[in-house]
Amino acid sequence: MQLTNQQTLPVTQAQAWEALNDITLLQSAIPGCEGITPTAEHQYEVLITAAIGPVKAKFKGKLQLENLQPPTSYTLRFEGQGGAAGHGKGHADIRLEPTGANTTVLHYTAHATVGGKIAQIGSRLVDMAAQKMATEFFETFNAKLQERYAVVVPAAPAAPPPGLLARLVAWLKRLFGG
Repeated sequence: MQLTNQQTLPVTQAQAWEALNDITLLQSAIPGCEGITPTAEHQYEVLITAAIGPVKAKFKGKLQLENLQPPTSYTLRFEGQGGAAGHGKGHADIRLEPTGANTTVLHYTAHATVGGKIAQIGSRLVDMAAQKMATEFFETFNAKLQERYAVVVPAAPAAPPPGLLARLVAWLKRLFGG
């Protein structure tokens, strides 16, 4: 399975990098994530409950960050066991591209293989489940970014007092002889 996409994040590149390395924020954004525990530098143990087609299981996995180039990119290696439901393994390349003062595009390409009951479900259902999880993750992740790095939106200008527009038009007509 391969999943390639990009997401626009409402924060600077540095803020996006910080958030992508915040275990608490990630745990709250990953659908079904019950825990992320550091085991070594850039290595984590993860517990996720996921449903893929008719198969629902608790997956215990390992994540490792490699090729770190802060605040631009890294590779995420993962593997997980879901008991009788099966297993999965793969990697994702993540790259952050600043596109404005407070916007960053996150580009990602994930490659994964699955085995066990999950593989028997069929690649179409597995792909759909992966896409759904990615969509849910980015919806929650973006909401968390907006909460954390709230940008103050300037208030809309106040409406002119009643009759101001009519007086302005009358003044312009007198001024220009209209």
